[in-house]
Amino acid sequence: MQDHRRAFINGLLNLAIFLEAHPDVPVPLASVAIRAFPAKGTDDEMRAEVDRVAGLLGREIDPGHLPYGHYMTGIEFGPVHYEFTAILAAARAHHAAQDSYQGCIQPDA
Repeated sequence: MQDHRRAFINGLLNLAIFLEAHPDVPVPLASVAIRAFPAKGTDDEMRAEVDRVAGLLGREIDPGHLPYGHYMTGIEFGPVHYEFTAILAAARAHHAAQDSYQGCIQPDA
C-alpha cells in the first residue's frame, strides 16, 4: 500500500511539474476531484474512518451529502478537491436496486 501511495504522490508531483514546464498544454476549466473511500465495512466502521480522516484534514463532515447516504469530508486546493467518502449501506442498496433494472426497459422509438 505504501508503494501505491508513493506512486500516486509522485504522479501528482510529476503532472504539476510537467504542466508548469509546458504552459501551452491545456488544463481543465472545471474543478478536479480526487476521491478516496474507506475499506468496505459496516456503516459505523466507515463513518469512523471518515471521521478520522476529517480530523487529519482539520475539516468537518459535509452535511450536504448526508441525505444521499454519502458521509464525506474533504479539503480544497484552489480548483483541486480531495474527498474522502463512505457510501452508506442504504445508499448502496438503493443504487443496486435501481441498477438491477438496467437494460430491462426499452423506450419506444
